[in-house]
Amino acid sequence: MAINGQNGRPYPRLVFGETLNVAIDTFRVSKVRFLLTSLGMVIGTASLILVVTIGLTGKQYIMQQIQNIGSNMMVAEYQGGSEMYATQTKSDYLTLADLDAVRQQVPGISASSPMAEFHDHITVPGGKERDILVLGVSREYLYVRNLDVLAGRFFDETDTQAHSKVALLNLPLASVLFGSASAAVGKEIKLSGLPFVVIGAFRERVDTFGQSEVTDNTILIPYSVARYFTNSDEVKELFFSVSDSNEVPRATQQIQKVLESRHRPESVYKMTNLTQLLTVASRTANTLTTVLALISVLTLIVSGVGIMNIMLATVNSRIREIGVRRAVGATSAEIRAQFLTEAILISLAGGIVGIFIGLALPFSVRFVTDYRIPISGWSVIIAVLVSTLVGILFGTAPAARAAQLDPVDSLRYE
Repeated sequence: MAINGQNGRPYPRLVFGETLNVAIDTFRVSKVRFLLTSLGMVIGTASLILVVTIGLTGKQYIMQQIQNIGSNMMVAEYQGGSEMYATQTKSDYLTLADLDAVRQQVPGISASSPMAEFHDHITVPGGKERDILVLGVSREYLYVRNLDVLAGRFFDETDTQAHSKVALLNLPLASVLFGSASAAVGKEIKLSGLPFVVIGAFRERVDTFGQSEVTDNTILIPYSVARYFTNSDEVKELFFSVSDSNEVPRATQQIQKVLESRHRPESVYKMTNLTQLLTVASRTANTLTTVLALISVLTLIVSGVGIMNIMLATVNSRIREIGVRRAVGATSAEIRAQFLTEAILISLAGGIVGIFIGLALPFSVRFVTDYRIPISGWSVIIAVLVSTLVGILFGTAPAARAAQLDPVDSLRYE
């Protein structure tokens, strides 16, 4: 018996160790009921961990794909005159002088390249002709567009200054013409009747599904050589990149201002970058992860309802036990604590097992592939907190019912 208080009544004997031991003994007696009741928490918690992990993995993959295109890239393009002057204004295309002006006036530009384009025909094995796209670019185009050189090399400043007739083939075209990327190096092709030596083969790091200037039949040549084919100093597009992706919005605005200041007021120039796409992709991935996480939380809530139902049934089956405990001095608070502890243990035990399962699956991937799936520590913390909270919320009603039972009626219960 506990020490009596000032009113002569004993203080509640809320000894956590005893309460825990009684709960564990109860689970040992009803192992199957305990396992089946906690199974819902196992599934719900594991799904919560996996959902967050899948969301992080998907977000990482999307971001990596966009960044491989060139998350620091900005492209300037002449759109024509404004609608008011569209019929009476001559073309006001971009030039190399615009590129030099941007390099001088906009800080932080790490690489830049002009781009001129023209179309030609080339004979493929079998005697058929194929339309090809020839892009004239500078050596820094390799870095701005984040291209992958599969064989050979990219042209350098010496090739540009010497107006060397060298070319790089896109991988699909190199495969069609010579069988492979490495086999294409050193071979000769003709553009408008002039021989060009293939010095390399390249590809985009990710599949852009035709949404870039590079197609399956693309050849890159030095911009200084391409000008002889276009017979013009006009540039179709100017490519720029900065070292820090956070500087892209600022640099984009400054480039726009420099270009507009160098041309007629009615000329329209379009600046594009991938910042907005990155933002949209990030928000979409976060929203999807949140929705899936909420679904997992609903699963946990359903599991909590199951725990509550089982605990209510447990209270009914243990009414006589509750009466005996009350008769020997147990207080309502101790009875309430006893059943609430059991509900929390069921929920928390299922949650811990679910966490281990949820973490084991992503970790097991590392033994099969080299890919490392990101795992959020927050998902584990949230899973533990939610499991505990579910046990408290859905164990309160059964615990309160057990505490409110009349000791005399409980002893008489059959």
